[in-house]
Amino acid sequence: MIVCVCRRVSDREIARHVRAGMTFDEVQFELGVATQCGQCETCARDVVAQCSASQPIAALNRESEPSSFQLASAMTESRTWNSSRPSASA
Repeated sequence: MIVCVCRRVSDREIARHVRAGMTFDEVQFELGVATQCGQCETCARDVVAQCSASQPIAALNRESEPSSFQLASAMTESRTWNSSRPSASA
């Protein structure tokens, strides 16, 4: 469904951005939603709120430190990762 007629932005497009971790303000900046006539702001905010509520993991990741750094360090310490590197003695 088209939420913002002025910018031709759909609810699916808004939802995709919210699931990527964006807030309403970030979605508004990125897509231009509710920046012209403003008639879509309530509907756009509702879509953002629905997607934020249905994706609590994304909301938690925004509030806490990213765990990807821990994952990356765990990957570099694993034997598989180290075995693919050229050895220092070679």
